[in-house]
Amino acid sequence: MYDESDVRVRPGKGTRPRTKTRPTHADASDAMVVSVDRGRWGCVIDNDPERLVVAMRARELGRTPIVVGDAVGIVGDVSGRVDALARIVRVDERRTVLRRTADDTDPYERVVVANADQLLIVVALADPPPRSGFVERAMVAAFVGGLRPVLCLTKDDLASSDEFAAVFADLDVPVVMVGRDRPLDELLAMITGKSSALIGHSGVGKSTLVNRLVPEAHRAVGIVSGVGKGRHTSTQSVSLHLPGGGWVIDTPGIRSFGLAHISPEDVVAAFSDLAVTIEDCPRGCTHLGPPADPECALDTLTGQQANRVAAVRLLLVAVMSNDSY
Repeated sequence: MYDESDVRVRPGKGTRPRTKTRPTHADASDAMVVSVDRGRWGCVIDNDPERLVVAMRARELGRTPIVVGDAVGIVGDVSGRVDALARIVRVDERRTVLRRTADDTDPYERVVVANADQLLIVVALADPPPRSGFVERAMVAAFVGGLRPVLCLTKDDLASSDEFAAVFADLDVPVVMVGRDRPLDELLAMITGKSSALIGHSGVGKSTLVNRLVPEAHRAVGIVSGVGKGRHTSTQSVSLHLPGGGWVIDTPGIRSFGLAHISPEDVVAAFSDLAVTIEDCPRGCTHLGPPADPECALDTLTGQQANRVAAVRLLLVAVMSNDSY
């Protein structure tokens, strides 16, 4: 209801209410997006999983993309009551971002998760057998987006991890065994207090791992992903609170991992000890070495750095392969 100060008189036009003053960004409560479902976002205020609020995107944001993990500002009804609806009026700059494209020719990149500290790449050592191409692509996306990749291996009771894990040893990527009969102490030490996204192909044991990390995961998914609709969509990510603190983000099953948005320079630049060296490469160098790049400056490196170059070139091949993973 408007008072006299809210009314503007226009001769011949009667009266109409003034436009209400919009809340400023300073008025907004800080929140983190934990789920997305058909134009509604589930947000937790001040990183508190008990303060879940459903929000819509404010009109002034237009079509600004908002994804799980985004830090946002919300106004309106932040009580969290059933049928309450707040508005997202601010999306903060992202610290990290995990992106992918549908394939290597798709010009449209999709932001999967924002502000995650780590990417847990879940791979089975057997049934299905591990696919190094998928792992390499996921690592590229993690390195370029500012996330720390962690290789989580399941079903180690069916096959040895030595040969597969050795491929990535020179990238300094942690390797953790997370088979269903193994304790998760090592992984929990890495992820407690942090935000960690999980990705993996169907059948590798990702859902089993999520349920072990968050014992009430099924119930939690129902709470944070309903966002007023009462239904979880498997095509969206959802962030779940870890009992010991921190968040684990369960992402949809990956059918393909395109890297159309990533260049060879992006990959090498993610490694500070190599980024300086490529400044001496000739124009157009793809950093693959001979015969494609006979004058690549990376070939001047020796010792442990040369080993890292060999490992990084596996990632470069993955970027350029155009294979479906």
